[in-house]
Amino acid sequence: MIDWAYVVEILPPLLRALGVTVEATVAGMALALVLGLVWALLQRSAGRVAAAVTRGAVDFVRSTPLLVQVYFLFYAMPEFGVTFSPLATGILALGLHYSAYTAEIYRAGIEGVPRGQWEAALALNLSRWDTLRRVILPQALPPVVPALGNRFIALFKDTPMLSAITVLELLQTAKILGSESFRYFEPLTLVGLLFLGLSLVSAWGVQRLEARLALHG
Repeated sequence: MIDWAYVVEILPPLLRALGVTVEATVAGMALALVLGLVWALLQRSAGRVAAAVTRGAVDFVRSTPLLVQVYFLFYAMPEFGVTFSPLATGILALGLHYSAYTAEIYRAGIEGVPRGQWEAALALNLSRWDTLRRVILPQALPPVVPALGNRFIALFKDTPMLSAITVLELLQTAKILGSESFRYFEPLTLVGLLFLGLSLVSAWGVQRLEARLALHG
């Protein structure tokens, strides 16, 4: 039977931990969106060396587990004098890992723009930066919003991995509460419901953004 008094007792700390989870998700995705666009543009740069190095780095990040990257940034980087707090390290790891995927999404969107758009911008004597900013990206980004939204939800569900470096996110807090009372059913059930609720809200938000972009062309 569910102990509702216990549910009421553990709900406040779980909600505080949910705030940490949301913070890591939003900050990590913001970093992934920015870095992913940088990687996508570098892969299309005129310099062959820069393009090849970027492509190799993206493939390497995509081919290694997120948990390994989290451990490396937290335990290995201090050997080189680079130290961050557990939460900052987790955000950095999430951002770097998912930037490799957003880079491929951006690249697909950019390559989906008809070549005639590039040629028209060249005929108008636009610089490469103006061509990307005013012509290509406004056409490339709206179609890839659903794929980026899926990555956002996937990143949200990967935040429990940060518990490996002592970040007190939602799942780690539930495990601590369960170990203190030897009751795991209630905290883990609440964790599942909170993850489900926020995933549904995130999916709804992505759909609304997609519809808004479609409405405004």
